[in-house]
Amino acid sequence: MPLHAHSRPDPLIGEALQQPRSAGLVLIVDDVPDNLAVLHDALDAAGYTVLVATDGHTALKRAAQADPDIVLLDAVMPGIDGFEVARRLKAGPETAHIPIIFMTGLTDTEHVLAAFDAGGVDYVTKPIRPPEVLARMAAHMLAARQARQARNALDAYGHATIAVRLPDAAPAAQRPDSVDAAPARPARLVWQTPLARQWLPAYFNTPPDAVPPELLAWLQSAADGRDVRPLSTSTGARQLVATLQGRTVDDDWLVVLREVNDAATVQATMQAFGLTLRESEVLYWVAKGKTNRDIGDILGSS
Repeated sequence: MPLHAHSRPDPLIGEALQQPRSAGLVLIVDDVPDNLAVLHDALDAAGYTVLVATDGHTALKRAAQADPDIVLLDAVMPGIDGFEVARRLKAGPETAHIPIIFMTGLTDTEHVLAAFDAGGVDYVTKPIRPPEVLARMAAHMLAARQARQARNALDAYGHATIAVRLPDAAPAAQRPDSVDAAPARPARLVWQTPLARQWLPAYFNTPPDAVPPELLAWLQSAADGRDVRPLSTSTGARQLVATLQGRTVDDDWLVVLREVNDAATVQATMQAFGLTLRESEVLYWVAKGKTNRDIGDILGSS
């Protein structure tokens, strides 16, 4: 289920965020104090700021509030285990970008696959060898940092981006009314840039982490193999245009959003075709499909 930050701030997080983060902020999650101590000392010596959690609930809370650069996560813990912690982190758009390295003594193939299926990018086996952990962390943090910079660059140029995972299709062999049929997971925003987080609720009147129904139907049409034109919706004088960019390596749908301002479009048309302001305004509303009477009413002229 999506993750939401606890309303009461954690004093340990506030203290950690005030420290220099030259190497990065790391959240270690393990219910064994000796493991925490070994990793904490090694990471601290390497220049990292370190947060710790000894259970799943605390880990989720601190990840949501502190936005660590990486999470080192014990797979087997009482209560909420590491696999479920990872699934919840990856289900929340605010924490889905954080790379997770599992720490586990479970080396059977099924457990390794479970770690990756839950959203882990890597795993290390116990007993922990700090130099190996540091090397793996550095590689995954660099990749995550580059991905975040690329997404933020789109925001800087007025193009927000989202990645959407469509609902899982139920296997054909399962009857909808079968008690054994696994429920299909709903569509969700895998990640979104900060600008997209502002625009989607404003234009579609939906919660920040929800996939708007209009956008979901549009993507489903594309998934069904139909050609789709850019999706647009308006609020006041502004218009949001969604353009499909294809699929990611994780088979999610990548969508670029851009905001169009009526006044900016009119000005651009004037410059491109050498028109007067009134000519550009008329052309703009003709392109919008308005009739002569509509245009006269809009512009206040006959």
